[in-house]
Amino acid sequence: APGAPRRGPAARAAAGEGCGPRRIPPDIEPAGRGTGVMKRRAIFMDRDGTISEEVGYVNHISRFRLLPGSTEAIRLAREGDFLAVVVTNQAGVARGYFPESLVRQVHEKLGSLVRDAGADLDAIYYCPHHPHEGEPPYRRDCDCRKPKPGLIERAARDLGIDLSRSYIVGDSWIDIEAGARAGVPGVLVMTGYGRGLLEHQRHRLRSEPSHIAEDLLRAVRWILEREGALSRTRPASAPEAG
Repeated sequence: APGAPRRGPAARAAAGEGCGPRRIPPDIEPAGRGTGVMKRRAIFMDRDGTISEEVGYVNHISRFRLLPGSTEAIRLAREGDFLAVVVTNQAGVARGYFPESLVRQVHEKLGSLVRDAGADLDAIYYCPHHPHEGEPPYRRDCDCRKPKPGLIERAARDLGIDLSRSYIVGDSWIDIEAGARAGVPGVLVMTGYGRGLLEHQRHRLRSEPSHIAEDLLRAVRWILEREGALSRTRPASAPEAG
């Protein structure tokens, strides 16, 4: 049906030296690579502090909890004809706080929770590196650690995304800056580190966000309204449990 979420598992992120999904989900064909094919638009979403609670480092699966409204936001984004793509730094791997296998386990849980709520993610990209901490291959000055735009740019190549028609939502200056370097306007949310950043460390914002929203759901609604896509979405059938 028109506007219905596209089904399929979220892409898994690559291990070690690579950042990004191992494959494009089977129900999403690459767009924008052939003549006359229109590229897709996407909403890039930070993970910790934006989709899920900011708890420092998620060093155990039990510490991963979704923020209220997150799955509804993802559903609305996809019904509004945006890809929902997660881009997240996970330097705890490089620092030795947890193995990379835990990152994948957390992303399995994230995908399951989102699907249980009637939505789906299109891809998950993460960076396990740190430029100074840990041992190779995780200690490296990569191009994928936000605020560098590598995760966004790889997603654009893999999924055929038109960055000029896309957005990024996050709770940190690094999210807004990564978007700016990729030519993607940013929305700062007040969850996670967002409120403290805005009130006490606004000087760290190297690039101004296009909008400030209370949370991911309100950020997505603002984007859809701005793009004239809110009318394509259907109301939630029931209040979200979180």
